[in-house]
Amino acid sequence: MARHDDLPVPIFKSLEPVYGSGSQLEEAELRFSKLKSKFVEIFGHSPDIYARSPGRVNLIGEHIDYEGYSVLPMAIRQDTIVAIRKVEGEKVLKIANVNSEKYTLCTYPADPDQEIDLKNHRWGHYFICGYKGYYEYAKSKGIDVGKAFGLEVVVDGVVPTGSGLSSSAAFVCSSTIAIMAVLGANFPKKELAQLTCECERHIGTQSGGMDQAISVMAQSGFAALIDFNPIRATELQLPAGGTFVIAHSLAESLKAVTSATNYNNRVVECRLASIVLGIKLGMKAEEAITKVKTLSDVEGLCVSFAGTRSSSDPVLAVKEFLKEEPYSAEDIEAILNEKLETIFISSPSSLDVLKAAKHFKLHQRATHVYSEAKRVFAFKDTVSSKLSEEEMLKKLGDLMNDSHYSCSVLYECSCPELEELVKVCRDNGALGARLTGAGWGGCAVALVKENIVPQFILNLKEQYFQARIEKGVIKKADLGLYVFASKPSSGAAIIEL
Repeated sequence: MARHDDLPVPIFKSLEPVYGSGSQLEEAELRFSKLKSKFVEIFGHSPDIYARSPGRVNLIGEHIDYEGYSVLPMAIRQDTIVAIRKVEGEKVLKIANVNSEKYTLCTYPADPDQEIDLKNHRWGHYFICGYKGYYEYAKSKGIDVGKAFGLEVVVDGVVPTGSGLSSSAAFVCSSTIAIMAVLGANFPKKELAQLTCECERHIGTQSGGMDQAISVMAQSGFAALIDFNPIRATELQLPAGGTFVIAHSLAESLKAVTSATNYNNRVVECRLASIVLGIKLGMKAEEAITKVKTLSDVEGLCVSFAGTRSSSDPVLAVKEFLKEEPYSAEDIEAILNEKLETIFISSPSSLDVLKAAKHFKLHQRATHVYSEAKRVFAFKDTVSSKLSEEEMLKKLGDLMNDSHYSCSVLYECSCPELEELVKVCRDNGALGARLTGAGWGGCAVALVKENIVPQFILNLKEQYFQARIEKGVIKKADLGLYVFASKPSSGAAIIEL
């Protein structure tokens, strides 16, 4: 039997297979009805087809996907739906949003080779990522997509933006799948996961692929261990007695806007750490610069070194060969015998990092990546173990707490609001709590015993959110968008209504 990630995106003629039953189904029916009405109101026709992709919460494995390491996310029920219609004879892409007050109509030429203007950030750019990416993929496969044509699109996204729950990936994935569907094509989910990861790089974020992989490949009821090179998903059944509660710090993390100093900065620091480690462990500088792209590329050398100390922990090599004090660009250039600008010449987003960076913390970033990669497999092994549920939940919680410490202290991707929120979670009985997503704002995820979830959420509302409601940061009526419990939900789907 084919692995589910080898199968194409499922096509449904009703909403039940995606949204289940009860209040969730009623809510989905209402959304689709409003989306169709909005489409007719703007364009005067019904859409041809719909595509949806969910957001995700990463349970453990932060900032390591782009270093080639496995991660462990689950899809959440919040998703982005794209309604789309093909318009023959037109040469314009018209992208509208159900929330037209916040997101005004964007128009673009129907040209897959257009460049995205990264200096002028518009919400419609995410659709164009999918548009460009799909055409590039079709071309590489030798698929003839015919003459350029227009598209009419209306988007409805309920994954909170800047939350660390992958609203951007949900948008790019649903856009790509909608374009594929309106062209009458369908491809294996694992290929789409790889394609949509490439797509998001058009927006200038050096994405690792986790967000797109889980959004496309998730199975209802399961978290997934996502491996890379090649992308594949292995389902994991989580212990029934625990629930994950997701809470928004209300500090927005604008990954695409702040990437030069935050997200992409860490990608560059990891690359530099891996090259320096390669050289210190015996590679010629020229070879290391050419061949070493990620910390996983030099893990074998680090483990061999650790073996001389009767260990297999790559962090031993980091402690030995990377100093704890920050490196200047000149320090690194002296080791590499090469200018940093020359190494990153083909990556404009990395050159932006070099312009903005004062120094580089190679020791701390590498220590986080190697230790976090280890925690992901400890989490997987714990879930698969014969431990009692009580012991299992405690061990998973401890791993989440260790992960947060590493993200906060070594990777420095937390913020004061997240630190406060994680503390409130732990003070109210969470077995473990950590920032999730890129960090620098966004959400925390807490592992909570099933039987205390209602009280736990109530306590968070009182101890974290109430003060912010009083200050007018959010409305009380919207609280359900910012703190909620979630079980693992289903992945991308094409819907014909």
